Amino acid sequence: MRLHLYKYHGAGNDFILIDDRANRIKLSWKQIKLLCDRRFGVGADGLMLLKKSKNHDFKMIYYNSDGFEGTMCGNGGRCIVAFANYLGIDSYNFEAIDGIHTATIKKKTDDNSELIIKLEMKDVEECHPLTKNSYIVDTGSLHYVTFVKDLDNYPVFEKGRKIRYSPQFEDGINVNFVEPSDKYLAIRTYENGVEDETFACGTGSTATAIVAYYLGIAPHKILKSTKKENMVERVEYHLKAKGGNLKVEFCVNPISRNNFKKVYLTGPAKKVFECDIEI
Repeated sequence: MRLHLYKYHGAGNDFILIDDRANRIKLSWKQIKLLCDRRFGVGADGLMLLKKSKNHDFKMIYYNSDGFEGTMCGNGGRCIVAFANYLGIDSYNFEAIDGIHTATIKKKTDDNSELIIKLEMKDVEECHPLTKNSYIVDTGSLHYVTFVKDLDNYPVFEKGRKIRYSPQFEDGINVNFVEPSDKYLAIRTYENGVEDETFACGTGSTATAIVAYYLGIAPHKILKSTKKENMVERVEYHLKAKGGNLKVEFCVNPISRNNFKKVYLTGPAKKVFECDIEI
């Protein structure tokens, strides 16, 4: 089978994208895994099909690099919006495995190769403390967030793999290691389904910002603070991943420090290349 495919990345989190609006692409998990292989294929953290949707602008089907369909991918969601824009789609209300998402393009480079995209994520009801220093948050994908020191030298692969494969998480979990600073939350992530550290994780960055607020770590910007009786505050966190910078903002009840709504993930999405391949 001959495929025309595209390579995109969002802050170093990279993906293969295929236009399947004609609904003709049938790939086995072995073929997806081969395409994502960094030595024997194109190389990517995941693969996405852009499909037609009956009620929305398009549908996003996401596969991890292990070949199996995955949960929501935030950077993937931003990249598929950039891909839709490249295909001539001019509105971005789309279906994903965790529900409906909307996005806006905030900025484009002159050659349109890199876009800054703001993606609405799912609401998050609460942050679940697991231990004194670890928390569980579902942002469309399930995330474990813990805070460490000397993140640059932290053994993310070894520690992340141990947590991901622990009996407590039989179905797998993404593991985020975080070190706060005044300027940003530094983050490194071991991703379930990739089974390795990735250069960025959108749903993980979202989960990390939510945990930071829950713990009282000061936002990097307060966008809107209303009277206490209205019980809503809009805040913004900046995150620094290995592959680039992301921004997370949300509305939250400042009293309960839970019930996160209007959650947005903003960052770059860049087309790398397109090609034909036989598989």
